[in-house]
Amino acid sequence: MPWVSVCDYEAMSRLAADRMFEIIRAKARAGAGVSLGLATGKTMVRLYELLAVRLNQGAVDLSGLVTYNLDEYLDATGKWLAPTHALSYRRYMQENLFSRLQPARGFRPANMRFPGAADPAGYDAEIARRGGLDFQLLGLGFNGHIAFNEPIPESRISPEAFAALPTRIVELELLTRQTNARLTAGGDLGAVPSQAVSMGMRSILAAKEILLLTCFPEQAAPLAVLQSGRVSSEIPATFLCGHPKLTVVYTTDCIAV
Repeated sequence: MPWVSVCDYEAMSRLAADRMFEIIRAKARAGAGVSLGLATGKTMVRLYELLAVRLNQGAVDLSGLVTYNLDEYLDATGKWLAPTHALSYRRYMQENLFSRLQPARGFRPANMRFPGAADPAGYDAEIARRGGLDFQLLGLGFNGHIAFNEPIPESRISPEAFAALPTRIVELELLTRQTNARLTAGGDLGAVPSQAVSMGMRSILAAKEILLLTCFPEQAAPLAVLQSGRVSSEIPATFLCGHPKLTVVYTTDCIAV
């Protein structure tokens, strides 16, 4: 697996935006649809800004683009947070990427997909019907999670079962909620939901290409385990080790929070 060290957050964002632009443009020129798995969070903000600029300037036809986000928070009733909620990932994607795309590019709002709490299995089924994800963008949780696939003790689950986890409703660990409170909720832990619906390991690992971006010092520990090649359900990102087309980009330049 390629490990790419970059000097700072801006360089990481440009590298990722360039790669995603290349994939989308190549598919569009071939007249083929493209399925992208997308992530949220502070790590991706600049990337999405740069990607929108590249797509607009390149006059890329986005009519065949379908996006599949990794996750969305659930409210106390078990439904998605309202799209107007400050922490909604649908709001995040609209503000950081989709609203930046020129109408002339032809991207259809109906092609923005998010996993639903009412039918999580339907998300996996739809992705499978489209032949899997052409590309999956990932960040890395400080506890090693990817999407909201939280760590599970090895004594409770086999590697095979963990790798096969489907899209589902998950309980968020305290560290995850504390981290997200600090990064996205002004330190207010009570504002961060305790549940989310998350794409499972199965669909993530089946993606044709994966790009993992890291830019926080706190990610050094799970990255070290990933680099060692040891696979453990206690560090979910380690399941990426066997992926045939994984690239890990890392920098310890800490972005502003």
